[in-house]
Amino acid sequence: MAAEITATGVVATTDQRTAADTAPRRPSRRRRRIGSYALLTFSAVVVLLPVYVTIVLAIQPGNAALTFPRALIPADLDLGVFARAFDLTNLQRYLVNSAIVALLITAAQVVTSILAAYAFAELRFPGRNALFVAFLATLMIPAEVTIVANFDTIVWLGWLDSYQGLVVPFMATAFGTFLIRQSFMGIPQDLRDAARLDGYGHLGFLWSVAVPLARPAIAALSVFSFLAAWNQYTWPRAVVTEGSWETIQIALKGPAAPSSSMPTAPRMGWSAPAAWARSPTSTTPTSPVP
Repeated sequence: MAAEITATGVVATTDQRTAADTAPRRPSRRRRRIGSYALLTFSAVVVLLPVYVTIVLAIQPGNAALTFPRALIPADLDLGVFARAFDLTNLQRYLVNSAIVALLITAAQVVTSILAAYAFAELRFPGRNALFVAFLATLMIPAEVTIVANFDTIVWLGWLDSYQGLVVPFMATAFGTFLIRQSFMGIPQDLRDAARLDGYGHLGFLWSVAVPLARPAIAALSVFSFLAAWNQYTWPRAVVTEGSWETIQIALKGPAAPSSSMPTAPRMGWSAPAAWARSPTSTTPTSPVP
């Protein structure tokens, strides 16, 4: 343990000087930690408060949800509301339909995005960059622009009221291809060379090296795809006429009033084009959109 004489002539050991140097830092570090936890707590409250309010409003009796101001801690709760909802409606079927459609769309988008991303990242062919730019340009096309053409195609194929009619138009996504391609572009060239020396072809390198390294991007794409597929409303409303094929988003909007200007399906609104398409005496509609 070394010792030295300070400016005042007092002998101080090295350990004492080290403790003296670090002592003022401890309160500052503690304050930063408290501030970080306070910020995280506030962020958690902001994120979870809408979920809490939704649950509280769902289990309140009668029209309590329409009263203002709303109480964050209600006095009366009706815990049997969910059981009655399942007893009075076919929510089980609608939830199963939504789950099947969302899972199929997610799996299809992940697979097609991986294959397309590998082609744009690893393969060399004429016009690759121009084709990729055109591929990305489809992101600027609103879904509403293609809904009429897609609907006519589904009617021609006879896929109304079917899983393929709900899934096939969304089996590929330019966003997913771009996201995974960027991940593939970050793979070091040394890994590609090593894979070739080990005898891996394109498929072997893709599934054994590229896909495992791109798992974070694939997981993010899976979450985005599932949420988007689960929350779809316009397209299922257009191609579904029978209640047994409805998704949960359509079923929750069922009580709305029917349109008076178009033929009505068992449920109103966007199902009207599908009901028209099933009519044996139908002719070309003036406007497929109500």
